[in-house]
Amino acid sequence: MKKHYLSVAVVTALAGSMLFTSCIGNFALTKKLLGWNKQIGNKFVNELVFFAFWVIPVYEVTALADVLVLNSIEFWSGTNPIAQGKSMIDGKDGRYLVECDGKGYTITSENDGSVVRLDFDSNEHSWSVVTENGEKVKFMTFVDDNHVNMITPDGGYQLVELSDDGLMAYQQTVESAMWASR
Repeated sequence: MKKHYLSVAVVTALAGSMLFTSCIGNFALTKKLLGWNKQIGNKFVNELVFFAFWVIPVYEVTALADVLVLNSIEFWSGTNPIAQGKSMIDGKDGRYLVECDGKGYTITSENDGSVVRLDFDSNEHSWSVVTENGEKVKFMTFVDDNHVNMITPDGGYQLVELSDDGLMAYQQTVESAMWASR
């Protein structure tokens, strides 16, 4: 009988947390666990660990922690404490340290020490780059699920469809402007 009440309480808490916060969140803890699993070995080892974590219930616990605690913190504060961190990225022209603080990214080049800051404004659904003098320049704004406004070389904005055709049209706009400025 007690087990039945516990199940009902867990289901009620889950439903309540989803109904009252209206926040899906980014499930950062579960994503980090999945990312770790992808790096531990070949695809067979990864699959075995993945299966074991479902059986043990590691994934269920991380998903529950995300739903009940972390995504609620993200909803109310605007940042997810688990989403923060540092990563080293190897690019074709060097290595970069990428630091995430939950609101954006700071990218530092190992080659020359240059720093670029990218910020996300959740109110405007836009990404901005912060210039050396601290000015924010908006370069992309989400319009809806299928479109974004992207900055053009002349400082204006172009509506871009999130598809191969939309990307190609934007690329042609940028290339044309770059050739015209030479």
